[in-house]
Amino acid sequence: MSLAPTRRLLLPAFIAVFSILLLCSALHAQASYTSMPLDQGFGPLDPSLPAIPVQQIITEFTAKEAVFRQALDNYTWTRSVRVQTIDDDGKPDGQYYQVTDIGYDSDGHRTERVLDAPETTLTRVMMSPADFSDIEERLPFVLTTQDAPQYDITYVGKQKIDEIDTWVFDVKPKVIEKKKRYFQGRIWVDQKEHQIVVTNGKNVPDDLRPGHEDLSIPFVTYRQLVDGKYWFPVYTHGDGMLHFAAGHGYLSDDVHMRETVKYTNYHEFHTSIRVIYQGQDITGNPQKQPPAGQSPSSTTTSSGSQASPAKPQ
Repeated sequence: MSLAPTRRLLLPAFIAVFSILLLCSALHAQASYTSMPLDQGFGPLDPSLPAIPVQQIITEFTAKEAVFRQALDNYTWTRSVRVQTIDDDGKPDGQYYQVTDIGYDSDGHRTERVLDAPETTLTRVMMSPADFSDIEERLPFVLTTQDAPQYDITYVGKQKIDEIDTWVFDVKPKVIEKKKRYFQGRIWVDQKEHQIVVTNGKNVPDDLRPGHEDLSIPFVTYRQLVDGKYWFPVYTHGDGMLHFAAGHGYLSDDVHMRETVKYTNYHEFHTSIRVIYQGQDITGNPQKQPPAGQSPSSTTTSSGSQASPAKPQ
């Protein structure tokens, strides 16, 4: 989010600009946000080591994530996005809302059809290109074999989420390259399916340049088992206070933001895309483990489509 121009209070040159005290950040000398409590309802964290080597777990779940990313190309779904600013009484005083159908055309190319998009009422902040890119690509964080070398992945322990036994890992980028964004936070991996089921963290880095600030809030994304095969994202929620620093001619500003993204109506779309490991077609069969360190490839045969309703469990 970037600060709306109408919120930048111009001051005479002789008036001093007041600064705000910001929290420490792992990536920046000053923090750009304060997290709000997110009710996860998880069981106690057990820091004991797993029965199998940690690196083996990482190798296996990142390979499953590669299969997941390919499988998502065979599904259509509906995405609803609601971004709100919250006033001092805890009530929304501005909103961006959009509902979009994610599908494919007759040639198998991905399409987006907007179903509902009332005029935004956000006045204190503006949605930036980075916000839209995060919504489309990074809120449903995927950590594949190919992506893993970019991150430090640290085992934290074991934790129960409802009836699911999970391994817990902290994830942060090793190096932040210019004009690239990354995830930093915590993931929970199903011990049975070796797939990520919950993600909690933040997209980084924030742009802290005076007059060009572009900030984002922390979020948690939950996945759900679809068609008995894949843990697809179904719900993302973010809540936090964005701290916009003072600059030349305007005061600092704190904006309470809330964001909710829902992913519904998953339907399998039988395209020409098949997921291949070393010549073996494993499309729709995530139980077949890929070789360690390998990523899937895809091939194209005949086209065509037939949708079947997803059955989340």
